[in-house]
Amino acid sequence: MIDTSTIDATAREARGSDFARLSRRVTDAGLLDRRPGYYALRFGIVAALLAGGWAAFLALGDSWAQLLVAAFLAVVFAQVALVAHDLAHRQVSRSRRFSQAAGWLAGNLIIGMSYGWWMDKHTRHHANPNHEDHDPDVSPEVLVWSHKQAATSRGVARIIGRWQAFLFFPLLTLEGLNLHLASFRALRRPRLKHRGLEATLLTAHVVTYLGAVFAVLPLGKGLLFVAVHQAIFGVYLGCTFAPNHKGMPTLTGEDRLDFLRRQVLTSRDVRGGPAVDIALGGLNYQIEHHLFPSMPTPNLRRAQPLVRAYCAELGIPYHETGLISSYTQALRHMHAVGASIRAGGAAGAASARRQT
Repeated sequence: MIDTSTIDATAREARGSDFARLSRRVTDAGLLDRRPGYYALRFGIVAALLAGGWAAFLALGDSWAQLLVAAFLAVVFAQVALVAHDLAHRQVSRSRRFSQAAGWLAGNLIIGMSYGWWMDKHTRHHANPNHEDHDPDVSPEVLVWSHKQAATSRGVARIIGRWQAFLFFPLLTLEGLNLHLASFRALRRPRLKHRGLEATLLTAHVVTYLGAVFAVLPLGKGLLFVAVHQAIFGVYLGCTFAPNHKGMPTLTGEDRLDFLRRQVLTSRDVRGGPAVDIALGGLNYQIEHHLFPSMPTPNLRRAQPLVRAYCAELGIPYHETGLISSYTQALRHMHAVGASIRAGGAAGAASARRQT
């Protein structure tokens, strides 16, 4: 549960209009205007890198140097995923049809991740970030994110939860595979629209991807190529999204926060300059992105001073940290959450020894 005691009392009385006033300032500054030139350049660079990576793969042939290509393509795949993210939020174009078609191309066909499934999941996350009951990104299926979840954890989550801070990055090596499997599982859901098209594009990705790998590489090297590629892809994506909310306060049904506070208090920004902006696809401005999901990526940096100053006016804590510190905070939180599981296990073992 989030502690709202530090929020200014006067601001709390005016919650209904707080975000509206900020939105007007952002709109007046032109920060919600489309940036077609930026996205044309970004799409062009990512497409060139993708084509160059596969060209290098074909040119190298049966070589152990292909593992370097696998690592390179993993980074490019993650950048394609970040492009799909921007498309889903209509940062690139206000057209639903264009955004959806481009999202299917980038998500389903190029990287093998269901655009429709991910968009549904991510929309629910944005509506209720870090909410234990409504945010699918803090579902305690494998990891636990709060003391309440730790207390009620069962099965895999309870086993892993004991030492989840140490297992977090190793588990991310499986995230790429998990995204592919989750995409295919989602095809069974009636509420997923355009299931036939999504299934066709996902299948085309798998057939083309595996066909290319094993047409060029023998079985052993091919399997190792896939393993390296998918592992680094998963770690990169996990490292892109983990700094944003992990270790920040979680919400429950007892918390009653307006939109502005719900988004700001559960998110953190990550500073680091242009290199971090590129590596994280602009998601290091997570507070601004959650407040204005359709804001084009290059405008997030410009919006940050405005949002930070506005939060200061209202007495709302605005959290920003460095990249390494963001991971440290997330891991410390995960380790602290797992303490009750470790204590329970130790108590159980001690009880068993006394009985013997």
